[in-house]
Amino acid sequence: MAKTEMISDPSRAAARRASRGVLVAVAVAVAASPTLARAPLVLRSVGGVPAHLAGMFEEPLAFQQVPSGAYLVFDRRAHAVYRLDAARDRAEKVVDIGPETGKVIGPTAFDSGPDGIFVVADAPTGVERLQFFNLRGERVGGFDLPGRAAPRVVIGTLVLSGVGSLQFTGRSLLINQPETGGLITEYGLAGTPVRTIGQLRPTGQEADRDVHLALNAGLPLVNPQGGFYFVFLTGEPRFRRYDRSGTLLYERIAQGAELDALARSMPTRWPRRSIDGTTLPLVPPVVRAAAVDPLGRLWVSYIAPVTYVFDPDGELLTKVQFQAAGLLAPTSLSFPSRSRLLVTPGLYEFDPSAVGQ
Repeated sequence: MAKTEMISDPSRAAARRASRGVLVAVAVAVAASPTLARAPLVLRSVGGVPAHLAGMFEEPLAFQQVPSGAYLVFDRRAHAVYRLDAARDRAEKVVDIGPETGKVIGPTAFDSGPDGIFVVADAPTGVERLQFFNLRGERVGGFDLPGRAAPRVVIGTLVLSGVGSLQFTGRSLLINQPETGGLITEYGLAGTPVRTIGQLRPTGQEADRDVHLALNAGLPLVNPQGGFYFVFLTGEPRFRRYDRSGTLLYERIAQGAELDALARSMPTRWPRRSIDGTTLPLVPPVVRAAAVDPLGRLWVSYIAPVTYVFDPDGELLTKVQFQAAGLLAPTSLSFPSRSRLLVTPGLYEFDPSAVGQ
């Protein structure tokens, strides 16, 4: 009897069909909405430098492991580079402060090569200087760049552009110098320019050279799978991928709920301020750090506390947040292997293998 009444009641049947339709519509909307369906994946620290050692560093801006198993820590505020043993229980300063050759003062960037040689950039007299060191801290080469240093993107006291953007391949250096007319300038180890990669992007600010160049500031990155990435630090969040010959493969715009506020707050006019005696427009960055993992995936950490991971085709793979003592906003990322990621500040280690699963 109950069954006959349920079938014969058209209003109840219609309500059930409408309810099922709403549920299906909601499910489809959630599946189609990247904002609802793709909350950031939280990676929790699995280790790092012990607290009694980490506390000795003032402003560590790079934490990398070299093939011997030793670690290098670039401490910008201390004007120094430290070497840690493979067990991470002992630290030794190998490069100290000073304007003279073989030391560094006011350093802006650091990177290590595949053989353990590392490079530090500074500008003790306003001229950008790059010096190469071995793991004992002995200077093994270096050169000065022509012209005067011109910081274009600054967060507090941290310079992200110019020599602040260098990548060391072991055979050459990649530096963002938009004033040369290209995005990436490749230098040989003796300081000779080898080639320029990538055309400047149009900005609509070409009439104001300083703003135009600042909106073309970015990070050149070596892709272990071949070629290069270039991540724009300012303006609309974009990145490009180039092949080994320097040919553009694609350009992508980064979009996501976490970046919406950044997009809405982008200025159309830029105040100027004096930096080291030079008046330059204050162009705010949207990116803090970026790196490429061994699989060729691009990781970009934004001013918003989120990191986007893009697959080799430039498609958004996932969003990541780093959790250590608290929520971590990376200033550098380094991948010793597919399953290990070293992050500053804090000198923490994470396991990135869950990304993409």
